[in-house]
Amino acid sequence: MTRSTPIKNLDPIFLERWSPRAFKKDPIPKEDLEAIFEAARWAPSCYNEQPWLFAYTQTQEGLKKFQSALVEFNQTWASNAPVLIIIFSKKTFDRNGKENQWAPFDTGAAWMSLAMQAHKLGYITHGMGGFDPKKAFEVAEIDPTKYDVLAVIALGRQGDKNCLPEDMQKGESPSDRKPLSSIMVEK
Repeated sequence: MTRSTPIKNLDPIFLERWSPRAFKKDPIPKEDLEAIFEAARWAPSCYNEQPWLFAYTQTQEGLKKFQSALVEFNQTWASNAPVLIIIFSKKTFDRNGKENQWAPFDTGAAWMSLAMQAHKLGYITHGMGGFDPKKAFEVAEIDPTKYDVLAVIALGRQGDKNCLPEDMQKGESPSDRKPLSSIMVEK
């Protein structure tokens, strides 16, 4: 499926990016990984708090630990990803210790920045909600009293869809989006 839009001045990067499940196990060079996280660092945030924390692993032992937090369906395909990232969001402001209700919103902006930089460098990302939050805190060794856990991300180069179980291969293509008119309303 080729995605398209009638909006002529939309940057093609938004149409090109999607969330495949087929990964190559090729490692990601340090300089590329740093650029991907650096893009997330520059995301906007309330009071410039930057409440996100990306716990990542790329070692065999670390990948097995992080995979253990995933639901079985996600373990099936994410086992090929060379990097797994668990996204956390700090519950309070550093500036005054009060609750930061905007932290998940800001962390989402950082995740999008990460995803777009990864795409720009030729990598794919796939965000997952299918994981055990308690296990995610445990494997990443992050304090659940200070952070919320939001998602797990698989990162790497796109692989051949034939590496996936047959039932997953059918859905391995970019999806369309709701019409623009259904997500915006002028008042």
